[in-house]
Amino acid sequence: MSSTNLQDAQNTGEDDSVRRLRERSVSEKDARDVAEASRITDEARPSFAKGIYMGDFDLSLIRPHPPLPPAEVERAEKFLQDLTAYCTTMDGQLIEQTGVIPDDYLAGLAELGVFGIKIPQKYGGLGLSLLHYGRALMILGSVHPSLGALVSADLSIGVPEPVKVFGTEEQRREYLPRCAAGAITAFLLTEPDVGSDPARMRTTAVPSEDGSEYVLDGVKLWTTNGVIAELVVVMAAVPPHDGQKGGISAFIVEMDAPGITVENRNNFMGLRGIENGVTRLRGVRVPAANRVGREGQGLKIALTTLNTGRLSIPAMCTAGAKWSLKIARGWSGAREQWGRPIGRHEAVGKKLAFIAATTFALEAVFELSAEMADAGTKDIRIEAALAKLWASEMAYNIADELVQVRGGRGFETAASLAARGERAVAAEQQLRDQRINRVFEGSTEIMHLLIAREAVDAHLKAAGDLAVADASLTSKVKAGAKASGFYGKWLPTLAVGHGNVPTSYADFGPLAKHLRFAERASRRLARSTFYGMARWQAGLEHHQAFLGRIVDIGAELFAMSASCMKAETIRQNDPAEGASAYELADTFCAQSRVRVDALFTELWNNSDPEDHRLSKKVLDGNYTWLEEGVLDQSEGTGPWISTTATDGTPKENLHRNYR
Repeated sequence: MSSTNLQDAQNTGEDDSVRRLRERSVSEKDARDVAEASRITDEARPSFAKGIYMGDFDLSLIRPHPPLPPAEVERAEKFLQDLTAYCTTMDGQLIEQTGVIPDDYLAGLAELGVFGIKIPQKYGGLGLSLLHYGRALMILGSVHPSLGALVSADLSIGVPEPVKVFGTEEQRREYLPRCAAGAITAFLLTEPDVGSDPARMRTTAVPSEDGSEYVLDGVKLWTTNGVIAELVVVMAAVPPHDGQKGGISAFIVEMDAPGITVENRNNFMGLRGIENGVTRLRGVRVPAANRVGREGQGLKIALTTLNTGRLSIPAMCTAGAKWSLKIARGWSGAREQWGRPIGRHEAVGKKLAFIAATTFALEAVFELSAEMADAGTKDIRIEAALAKLWASEMAYNIADELVQVRGGRGFETAASLAARGERAVAAEQQLRDQRINRVFEGSTEIMHLLIAREAVDAHLKAAGDLAVADASLTSKVKAGAKASGFYGKWLPTLAVGHGNVPTSYADFGPLAKHLRFAERASRRLARSTFYGMARWQAGLEHHQAFLGRIVDIGAELFAMSASCMKAETIRQNDPAEGASAYELADTFCAQSRVRVDALFTELWNNSDPEDHRLSKKVLDGNYTWLEEGVLDQSEGTGPWISTTATDGTPKENLHRNYR
């Protein structure tokens, strides 16, 4: 602990339990135990995506859900029409150039009810479905992605969602009407040296002697909306007290409370209008009534919130893809090279085909995931995670291809294009703005690990102590006998299945061959996972590249299934448009199958061992000579990771309430 922090601790009366909490060292096992304890298990409801990883490809789980009541659809469509009309009055390039969303834009959105889209009508909100919420984000994001990020951070992970799901009725009545009326909120979890490893959280919430309040101290980083928020949810560690275990807990905090300082408004390569900052809490007193859920329930609240919160990412990725398709199509048809439009040349034509087919699949994945979440009859933890993971990667690829199709104009800013009299197409901005989605709500690498953990859950349960590194030989022998019983029954089911029957999925017409492929690939995927488990046992968790490919194969199969289902649904409702949908789905599945085959090959034919050896030597400093010959102007400007945002001296409070 630094001398400044130690003095702060003494001044605030920090006791030994809090000091131990702040100074504790966290081992890999400690971090894993915290993650395991916060896992959400839902054995009662089936999961289509989880079945994919176990070789159980049950398409009936994603058959179209019953339509929403006509009155609800009409109300939602009216709202989306009003939102679209208002958004046409907003200038996305103004946000891009100034780096700020104008206050009158926020006031207009509040008046429309945007900040109450997901809040039940009984608490003053619109009470719309996740499907229509996602469509609203698509409209907002097409003006400027910062608008989508602001609303998503507010409604998906800010105060409304955890209070709606975990809050008391008193908390719902107190806070949800305020949120619906336009009180912007934020979610404070990440810290300067704590990202996806909450076991190392340093922000504390110390209960008072009479239990009437908590005192919060700590620093939170990347607090989206925190610069203008009125209310925030803070995750903080409660030390053991009065026979209670404490643990990470969630608290509703008023941003005008004494002791809160927004010390920096962060700036990024994209999302130029995002209100994201560093927030310090110093002796902030929060009533015990503001704790959401029980002590120690904070991570479960965060993970549950993120389950549906992640669905905002594929919605906004779909918006970016749709815009990219429109621009790529128009430019490829108008720009001529060698006597014909560039889109008529195969090199560019393949890019157009990728953009169009993948845009169709992105919308299918978003809609299917949102409809499943709205129905509430399935366990969608893996579906939501896959949707976020796959959509963020594919939408970024689309943006990259758009820049390539546009050539030099793709690299030029919209303002520069406009200044010399050309159409102000912000292709380079699209690339910058899409990039963050691969990090938001859990990076691609973290999503790989999260999904892999859920995908191999049945294997871990079957393997028992075989998957525990420090288990005794006796325990492993007993576990081996138990595992043999499970695999003896399970493995034979992977030999043949519905995908081996030439007439299966006949109701999907020309798409049937892709669903048969997906079913066979699902069983092959399950076998491959078993082979990895058998080969590495407890060491499987360290083969993250292998697990990442396993996850990516499942993501492609999920996207293929969603695309085929969307095409068939369109065909049933409108045969004429269904023909076009079938063409898009057919091409997407053909492209996806190529990626799946490559991933299967890379499971066992790769450079992972060589990469692992080299990376260790890089970290050991063996190749520092390779870094010579360039300048590093970041040297001397600060540490790699800072545990404190300042030296302890309070900074100017940059917080501003837009209202």
